[in-house]
Amino acid sequence: MRSYLKRFIERVKAWLSQLSFRTGVVVMLCCIPLYVLSFAQMLLPISTSLKSVLWVVLFGLAKTAQYGGLTILGVEGVRRLKAYLRK
Repeated sequence: MRSYLKRFIERVKAWLSQLSFRTGVVVMLCCIPLYVLSFAQMLLPISTSLKSVLWVVLFGLAKTAQYGGLTILGVEGVRRLKAYLRK
């Protein structure tokens, strides 16, 4: 079972690394509104349990987008993005 999971993770990483730099940047930018929504929903007049569920789902999606974007970009993409932001 463990070897199957490792192979699956390696295949997903290989597939994500084939995506373009622009796709990685877009996925990384998607995490920003998800982070904002995960905390902004606390202002809604709904029950505490529903707020907790919404926070977990939205924060989880934001983290998934963040790490997915980093995986797509890779080391060189992150360096390229940092160089662009320093300008």
